[in-house]
Amino acid sequence: MSDEVHAPPESPHREFYQTPTGAVAARLLRERLVELWPDLTGRCVLGLGHATPYLRLWRDHAARVLAASPAEAGAQPWPRSGANLATLVEETELPFADFTFDNVLMVHGLETAENGRRLLREVWRVLKEDGRLLVVVPNRRGLWAHSEGTPFGQGRPYSHGQIARLLGRTMFTVERRRSALFIPPFQTRLLLRGAGVWERAGRALAPRFAGVAIVEARKEMFGAVPVRALPAKGRRVLVPAGLRFDPPKPPPG
Repeated sequence: MSDEVHAPPESPHREFYQTPTGAVAARLLRERLVELWPDLTGRCVLGLGHATPYLRLWRDHAARVLAASPAEAGAQPWPRSGANLATLVEETELPFADFTFDNVLMVHGLETAENGRRLLREVWRVLKEDGRLLVVVPNRRGLWAHSEGTPFGQGRPYSHGQIARLLGRTMFTVERRRSALFIPPFQTRLLLRGAGVWERAGRALAPRFAGVAIVEARKEMFGAVPVRALPAKGRRVLVPAGLRFDPPKPPPG
């Protein structure tokens, strides 16, 4: 039997974000995300799915930033410094204690989840009482949802109404909605250079046909408040070779 240790496969999303189209898409999305969450200083942030291209918005000032992706999605690149970590998890059994995170960002996660409702219930569990969730999903009316060459063309797309109803059924209250990626998912350099014009025109003229829907939701506490914080069950965590992972400690009290 060989003693060689094999690292988990690299995420296929990384290839896309290294292309000119992926770089432009990430920049446009970051602009919308930072409008919603301009400052997360001192907060504990969890990124689910493939969120590392966007977590850098808050990495320098948040108290802790963790990128977690499903084991089958592969490892995500992430700086190995300070309290910023990357790990692989089982999406319906997150290895974190109740009330751990202030903010959760989900990108390339919900649309490919085997059980979206169970995933959202896990997110609800690990969020603090005043926690916020920001979900980015492919818009079912947009061109990106039909482009299989990008991560936004994978899994199940949603409309704003569909994602809002799903969040409501999993005890979240929708606070704000945004749209992004009005530029077609092509790799024409001339088109990419005019991405800003496409975004402004799309928001004004065809908001329903954006590439992605962005929804911010607040954790709803009434009706299902546990008597006390429950300890997290034992959960299997797959950590990429060479990375050190110390699960966040539950809050005192």
